[in-house]
Amino acid sequence: MLSSGLTLIFSMMGVLNFAHASFYMVGAYVAYSLVGVVGFWPALLLAPVLVGLLGAGFERFALRRVHKFGHVPELLITFGLSYVILELVQLIWGRTAVPFSPPEALQGSAFTIISSPAQGVSFVLGKAGPELCAAALCSTFPLTRAFMMLVALLMLVALWLLLTRTRVGLVIQASLTHPEMVEALGHNVPRVLMLVFGSGCALAALAGVIGGITFVTEPNMAAIVGSIIFVVVVVGGIGSLAGAFVGSLVIGLLQTLPLTVDASLASALTSLGVTVTPQTPGYPVLRLALKDVAQILPYLLMVLILIFRPKGLLGTRED
Repeated sequence: MLSSGLTLIFSMMGVLNFAHASFYMVGAYVAYSLVGVVGFWPALLLAPVLVGLLGAGFERFALRRVHKFGHVPELLITFGLSYVILELVQLIWGRTAVPFSPPEALQGSAFTIISSPAQGVSFVLGKAGPELCAAALCSTFPLTRAFMMLVALLMLVALWLLLTRTRVGLVIQASLTHPEMVEALGHNVPRVLMLVFGSGCALAALAGVIGGITFVTEPNMAAIVGSIIFVVVVVGGIGSLAGAFVGSLVIGLLQTLPLTVDASLASALTSLGVTVTPQTPGYPVLRLALKDVAQILPYLLMVLILIFRPKGLLGTRED
């Protein structure tokens, strides 16, 4: 969800928004404040709108003024905005986590996976009763994560349809490649780009609302996801919505699947008949289990992508 908003801004405007994760955090905090007034479901819609207006205002009065000076000033001003937003969030809501819990409709389990030697693997909607889990291994899948997956897919499909199947999408794409022609046809290009930036920030805020109820709403939440979304965009292909989707899946699997593997390079070499002892050169690295290095694997993949395929998995090469 985060990478789609970041990809939208970069593909349409050529701006790599370093404050994107900060808008994600603001979306969570704004929704938390609105829940006590209007409830969760209206807050789910209002928070992205308010944050989108904030992003559009930033583009209009700050980012647009430095656009003529090139990409470096754009990076610096969004980088500085992330620090300003962090300090404002801490001043308004404090430095500790806030109790932002999911609504009653999203509490509980979407389904339960039951694994037993006798009956194999089966799925039960909702939470399985204790009689089913008495002689089997049960694991539940939270409703909040299922809701997150559903919204992410709907967001991807909606963006693709908007950009490729509507007149608005054609105007947005043409504003980046042929702005003079678009202006000659009577469209306000600066306003179009402002709406694009605001829409990308609104998508980040929508992700923040759902991430806030799923994880923890705290000032550090932007830093937790800030670096990984850039990895997703680079791996998938900068400017490609399909690449953002594929990159998200690849990075998600790369972060989670190795957590169940205790094997290391030392054990692999031992299975091949190579003797590995503490005196073996590089032993401190060889003995690291795969689960211990799972968090750095996405960044290693990003380095390999930048070396061998700089455009990413689904990125297009510019002529």
